[in-house]
Amino acid sequence: MLSLPFPAPRAFFSAETALILPTMKPRRRWFLLPASEGSNPDTEPGSSFQRFMNRPAPANCRYQPTCYEHAANFYTHALLIVPAFVGMTLLHRLSDNSWERITAWVYGLGLCALFLVSTVFHIITWKKSHMRSVEQCFHMCDRVVIYFFIAASYSPWLNLRELGPLAAHMRWFVWLMAAAGTIYVFNYHEKYKLVELAFYLTMGFFPASVITSMSNTDGVQELACGGLIYCLGVFFFKSDGVIPFAHAIWHVFVALAAAVHYYAIWKYLYMAPSAESLLDL
Repeated sequence: MLSLPFPAPRAFFSAETALILPTMKPRRRWFLLPASEGSNPDTEPGSSFQRFMNRPAPANCRYQPTCYEHAANFYTHALLIVPAFVGMTLLHRLSDNSWERITAWVYGLGLCALFLVSTVFHIITWKKSHMRSVEQCFHMCDRVVIYFFIAASYSPWLNLRELGPLAAHMRWFVWLMAAAGTIYVFNYHEKYKLVELAFYLTMGFFPASVITSMSNTDGVQELACGGLIYCLGVFFFKSDGVIPFAHAIWHVFVALAAAVHYYAIWKYLYMAPSAESLLDL
């Protein structure tokens, strides 16, 4: 029989070889098909679009970002650590008395902690994902610091504005809510995501009812604007695996809202000549 210098086509295979062929899985070659016959290349696995987003996480599990999303999550908060520290120092220098200085430190530390803990968590998940216990610890810390950041964001308004006798109790109640949120995170982390989101929203809106009842309402519009930006960002916070870079976009909304709130605190509480600190709790 004449030997061929190249592999024989399937039609010339022996009977024994033919028995093996049906078990071989053909390779998918959707990219060779015309656009009308193949799948959408923007949504197929392995396409350039899919590089920027993974599938949504199942219930009670954490979403696993792509390497591009990891980088975006890291840089969108890492670049804000130094500005947050500078902002805290500025408020401290503008303080007229010890109560204003304490409030500036509390608010500033909450702001710095938010960006710092988030940055550390995202760099660990990006570069040190094999350190599961450390990653889990910082993920919980990342969730806990949000509660304390909310409490710290309200502290300047509750401490440096005149409040009624009942509303004055909100000064310590916001920290009680932050402690309750911490207990929840360490006991039910990633188990009831909607409940955790409801806690964040409740803590974000409940103290606002006191702020709006103040006799001096300067800065309340900016406070409401920042709150609205946070709420719009929540849509992206819950869109991992649905929108590429959803968590990084959430970080941008957080930065914008925090900037609006910082501006209101700087302008109406520390720069205003009528700003007074309350020494009697």
